[in-house]
Amino acid sequence: MGQLTEPATQPNPRPNILFLMADQLRADALSIAGSAGATPNMDRLAREGCLFRNCFTNSPVCVPARISLATGCYPHQTGVWTNQEVALDPRVPMWTQAIQAAGYRTAVFGKTHLHPHRGDIRDRAQLVHGYGFDVVTETTGPWAAIDTRSDMTDEWEARQLWAGYQADLRQRNQTKRHIVRPSTLGVDAYYDVFVGQRANTWLTRYDRPEPWFCWVSFGGPHEPWDAPEPYASLLRPGDMAPPIPRPEDLGAGAPGVLHHLMFNPGPANPVFEDGEIARLRADYAGMVALIDDQIGEILATLEQRAELDNTVVVLTSDHGEMNGDYGLLYKSNFLNPALRVPLIVRPPSRLGSERHIVSDALVELMDVGATLVDYANGSSPRISAAISVRPIIEGEREHHRAMVISQFAGSTMLLTDAWKIALNDDGATSLLYDLTDDSFEQRSLARLAEVAEIEHSLVQVIAEFRASTPPPTLSF
Repeated sequence: MGQLTEPATQPNPRPNILFLMADQLRADALSIAGSAGATPNMDRLAREGCLFRNCFTNSPVCVPARISLATGCYPHQTGVWTNQEVALDPRVPMWTQAIQAAGYRTAVFGKTHLHPHRGDIRDRAQLVHGYGFDVVTETTGPWAAIDTRSDMTDEWEARQLWAGYQADLRQRNQTKRHIVRPSTLGVDAYYDVFVGQRANTWLTRYDRPEPWFCWVSFGGPHEPWDAPEPYASLLRPGDMAPPIPRPEDLGAGAPGVLHHLMFNPGPANPVFEDGEIARLRADYAGMVALIDDQIGEILATLEQRAELDNTVVVLTSDHGEMNGDYGLLYKSNFLNPALRVPLIVRPPSRLGSERHIVSDALVELMDVGATLVDYANGSSPRISAAISVRPIIEGEREHHRAMVISQFAGSTMLLTDAWKIALNDDGATSLLYDLTDDSFEQRSLARLAEVAEIEHSLVQVIAEFRASTPPPTLSF
């Protein structure tokens, strides 16, 4: 583990980098994006920087999304298509290594999920150092914290909280996984508070010549729906937006990942009782508000240190959360609530625009890495397909990508300004939506004669994309 106190030296004028990531954070979870929740600090970052309204994950589940983010390679290139047991090889070039090579002191606090969550996560600290981090305080997500040890679980055990936490989550999993009730941990020991406070302590004590890069990776608002008080009661279920309705059918397309979810009972497709969706949405918003408060404390620290104006701040997520939309929970499909993630880039005041920017450009999650390397004046890995969004922020262009790609369980989704198509693991069209006329994705046009020419052209675009992005000649 890295030390929290760094030896004293002189400051460096190059921009620091604060990378804020929350797990399973929907793009519309911020109040500036339409949520009824309380996110003043995230909203502030958006007002002082650029809010990208069309950022999409490269995979709607954690492990492949994070590996694509780390490497700038797509799941069909990495071979990581789902939440499988895999440890990313540190010999694979990553943008975090590029930032370290550019002369930054690098630290990570929270969840990376670039290696399996089991045993004692500290046993793999050397692996994470190999990913380009000088200082490592790693945690798992909330479910893996049942039996995966870390500094966080040691603290819970010392405070006699871990056994109660384990019992609570096991009971949820065995009965009703989507039940809403406050965490047994209380707010002071809650996992996102642990991550936020550890990062804040390190930033408070930092005093080295190098500029710093700090990745603060919260485990929430990933379910369980267990916001601690006072956040559990912060928002009323009646104030939550109603869920997007489930379509009557999925059209004539071939079976795909969404068909599997909708037509099979399970935790992601439960039978909801009256009021349950509103309650879990309010609890989810409470978890987001808790994370927002932790971000606020970190920003206050940077202001006290007179560093905020020389810090680029990025906020995003690995994927979204269905949150009851279409009658579904979690992710693992190509509908927008699971695919679209928030992306805010607040540049240092001396490097970026002084105006609030809202961009509708199509962006992929992996582009975060290229953007941060750009601000660090580093060199992105040669294998990376990520593209920096900095030119948009600085007013040099408005367009970014003609399309975005997301992949999961052998299936591929392509989205343009007007169309979304999903091919299943056999390459057959599963879903096709006209986004100009059906923004809530209620009517799939797959295999309909009226759009056969469009469908064929989009299938060809995917084939050309796959041919132009072969797997690199290295092991993931």
